[in-house]
Parts: sequence; C-alpha cells; structure tokens
Amino acid sequence: MAGLRNESEQEPLLGDTPGSREWDILETEEHYKSRWRSIRILYLTMFLSSVGFSIVMMSIWPYLQKVDPTADTSFLGWVIASYSLGQMVASPIFGLWSNYRPRKEALIVSILISVAANCLYAYLHIPASHNKYYMLVARGLLGIGAGNVAVVRSYTAGATSLQERTSSMANISMCQALGFILGPVFQTCFTFLGEKGVTWDVIKLQINMYTTPVLLSAFLGILNIILILAILREHRVDDSGRQCKSINFEEASTDEAQVPQGNIDQVAVVAINVLFFVALFIFALFETIITPLTMDMYAWTQEQAVLYNGIILAALGVEAVVIFLGVKLLSKKFAQ
Repeated sequence: MAGLRNESEQEPLLGDTPGSREWDILETEEHYKSRWRSIRILYLTMFLSSVGFSIVMMSIWPYLQKVDPTADTSFLGWVIASYSLGQMVASPIFGLWSNYRPRKEALIVSILISVAANCLYAYLHIPASHNKYYMLVARGLLGIGAGNVAVVRSYTAGATSLQERTSSMANISMCQALGFILGPVFQTCFTFLGEKGVTWDVIKLQINMYTTPVLLSAFLGILNIILILAILREHRVDDSGRQCKSINFEEASTDEAQVPQGNIDQVAVVAINVLFFVALFIFALFETIITPLTMDMYAWTQEQAVLYNGIILAALGVEAVVIFLGVKLLSKKFAQ
C-alpha cells in the first residue's frame, strides 16, 4: 500500500535497524520519518549534554584557583559533586513533568538552565568576593539542566518498538560517550588562548581557555533548542510498533501503568544499577583528582594540565565508544 512503511524501506540512522516485523497500517511513511527525526534530535541532545559536562572537566581546578585563590581541593570536591546532586534532584522532576506535559517543554527548560549556567561560569571573574560559591552554583545549575537525560531516555523508549529499542538505547549511550570524548578535545583546542586571553570590555567578558569552552557549549545549547522547536514531535508506539493516534498526557500515564509488563528480573535490574553506579563513581573520582594530582606529581603548569589531561581523557573516551559498539553488537547476537 502506498505511503506505508514496509521492512525493505527501513533505513534508520546509526544502525537503528528495527529488525523483521509486520508494520501496523498506522505506521505511514510520514510518521516513520517524523518519529526517527525526533529520536535523532534526542541523540544530539544527549551528545550536547555530555559535551557540556566534560568540556571544562580538566580546567575546573585551575580556573577555580584563578577566580578564587582561597579555594582548596576539598572545595573542588564539592564543586564536582554539585553537578551530580543537581542532576539527581532534577531528573525525577523532569521525568514527572514529561509524564503529564509534552516532553518538549521539559527539554527546552532544562537546556535553558544549562545555557544560563554556562553564562554564569563565564562571568565568575566579575564578583568581588566569594567567587568559588558562584562556581558551585554554576555547576549545580548545569547538573539540573542535565536532568533531561531521563526525558531523553524515556522518550526514546516510548517512541520505539521492542525490536528497535536495544539499538536505539545503545546509540544514546554511544552519543553520550562521544560527548565525553569531544568535550575535553574542545577544551584542549582552546588552550592556545592561554589563561589571559582577551577581554571584551563592552560586556566585561573574558575570552580565554577557561571561558571559551562554556561559551561554545551555551551556543550549542541555543542551537539545540531551535532544533527541538523545529523538528521534535511527540510520538509513542507500543512494543509492536503500533503508533498512538493521539496523545493525552494525563490519560497516557494511566494507560501505560495498566499495560502488563510480564515478569521482571529484579536481580538483573539491581545488578545493572549497581554496575552503572560503580562506573559513574570511578568517573567522578577521576574527574575530581586528575588535574590537581598531575599538577602536583609532574609539576605541570595549568595550561599543560588542561592540555595533557584532555588528551588522556579523549583516549579513554575512544575506548569507551569501542566498548559501547561491542555491547550493541553482542546484544543483538545474544538477544535470545
């Protein structure tokens, strides 16, 4: 039938091969394309969220010392933790919001918070005192903005069939890993500006190796908002891929709660959460101590620490992408 998707016509991006299944008559060509355009916008959102997290990772400590010499490594730990605490608090709030309102709203608000946090980070030199606390607030707000990760994953899960879902979620993880890689790479590329850089006197903005990455991140956030407004549409399909004709958000949460989910392997769920916690714990520890540790051990200058640690973290990110691709391939092979 013209205008309907069939298996031979499926060419999703990044290997999102849905597999063999009979498409419901409601899955038209237009709906299919719109659904995957929306999912790919969320791939980009996840990527930019990760870039915003890692783009200043190697420079937080020297920048903190620059704007407030009273700050010590103990306070650095609080600055790093503020991001995670903000994300922990915001994730369930944005998730609840997206259950009852269009997900586009939660995504746009969260990205706006991230843009504001990056702008605050770039202007940390302005206050006359207590600058370290402003950095604490900036990183906390950035973590709140990163709470949209829950919305991205839930939207993708709801907009894909059961056969599409594993591949799509693996792609989201891959985009997240790519963001972790390219963030430090972007930071490294800006080290040529040096600590002093140049000052835009009209708006009192210092453009140096510490502020340029967050300004880039803010610009990409605005671009992301424009793409979400222009392209993202609400789509929801069941496990077989049948689309929901209309979405009433108050009724949808009730209907979804009544769908039988079958038996859930509780041990597997707990094990996966523990493994995820351990991985992020190691990453947060690495993020917190690597810059001050290498500066002390190897007598690196602040510019050298930002450059060399950025290269190290980028190499680790490449390894992470290889692992994600391997997991994606193995999950298809051992799915049964």
